[in-house]
Formats: sequence, C-alpha cells, structure tokens
Amino acid sequence: MKKKDDPVQLLLFDFDGTLIDSKVDIATSVNATLKTLGLSQRTPEEIFRFVGDGVKRLLLLSVGEDNLEQYDMALQIFRESYLRHCLDTTRMYPQIRQGLRALNGTYKAIVTNKPRDYTLRIVEGLGVSHLFAAIESPENGVELKPDPGMLLKVLNQLNIQPHQALMIGDSTNDIHAAHAAGMKVCAVGYGYGNVEKVKALDPNFYCETPQELLRVLSRLSCS
Repeated sequence: MKKKDDPVQLLLFDFDGTLIDSKVDIATSVNATLKTLGLSQRTPEEIFRFVGDGVKRLLLLSVGEDNLEQYDMALQIFRESYLRHCLDTTRMYPQIRQGLRALNGTYKAIVTNKPRDYTLRIVEGLGVSHLFAAIESPENGVELKPDPGMLLKVLNQLNIQPHQALMIGDSTNDIHAAHAAGMKVCAVGYGYGNVEKVKALDPNFYCETPQELLRVLSRLSCS
C-alpha cells in the first residue's frame, strides 16, 4: 500500500461490476433478445465478457458479425426487456451500501458506460440515489470511458481538482479514463474485468473484495 496523501474529496465509481452485481439480469435479457430474433443463445460467461463498453457494443457482440442486419432490432428488444427486468436479481455487492453511507464526509459519484435510463432505474430501485452527488452516463454527445469526459464533467460540477479525486472500477476503461483525467485509480478484482489486464496498467490501489475496497476508501477519504 502506498503512503497516504491528502484526503480524497471525491470518489467516482463505475457501476456494473463495481457497485452492483448485475450480470445475471443482463445475460437473461440478452438471451431473451436472441431468442426473439431466432438467434443462437450465448452462454452467460460469454455475455459477461461483453459487459463494460456500453449497451451498443454488448448487443453488437452478442448478435455476432453474421447477423448484423438484426442489430437495430436486437437493440430495441433488449432495451425493452432490460428495463423490465434490470432489478430482478441485481443487488449491490456485500457491505457496499453500508460502506457508502459511512463515507459521509466525501462526495460520491457514479460514472458508468451504462445508459442513463437503466442506471437511474437501478439506483432508484435499490434506494441509494441519495448517496450520490452526481450520476454520469453517456448522453448528449459525451463519450464512453476510456474517454475522460464524464469524469471531468463531475469534477467541474463539484468543483474538485483531479488530485483530490479517486476513480474506482473493474475494467481497463476505468483505469485509462482516470489516467487521462489526471486522477488516481483503484481497481477491483471482483467484477467483470480482465484482472491480468487491469493489474498490468498499474492502478494506484487494487482490491480483491468489496470489503477490502471499503477499508482502503475509509483510509483515503475525508470521512
């Protein structure tokens, strides 16, 4: 563990695979979409590997190169299905809810490649919207992570400098975005990202479990 610097004033969290375990609901809606279109089902493990680069990329990979003519319809079917079922099994990771509440002296934000309608439905459905000072997702021309645009937007909104913020996520997109924004990053190994690729990018902190993450954040934050 590296030496503690000045307290972190803003924690920016990825969503899927960092705060919430949503993979079953995502995979179920993807396979329901493929079934409706008469396409071959994917294994859950395949679909889990497609998560992280936004819903368009998720459906593009799930439909496959041989069925691209059905992509637009797949996207529409998936959106309708997932909005209905995004809270069937999705839950916050163990102790995350309590841990966020304990970090009451530090701004917290969600910065996700997940579309905003899904994100807000889940945040509100889980009853945690009050814990976040900002929720950013790709809309109005803002690029997906690894572009740093959403991170910089939150910094500007809350008047926080990059060195006062920490990005937390499970994928290489999160690490690249944090580096591009000039902030530190904490990677987590319990999500959907490729652990070896994540570690190879030398994040400032790395946590194998939600419990370890919360211990690190407690030490770093202003709480």
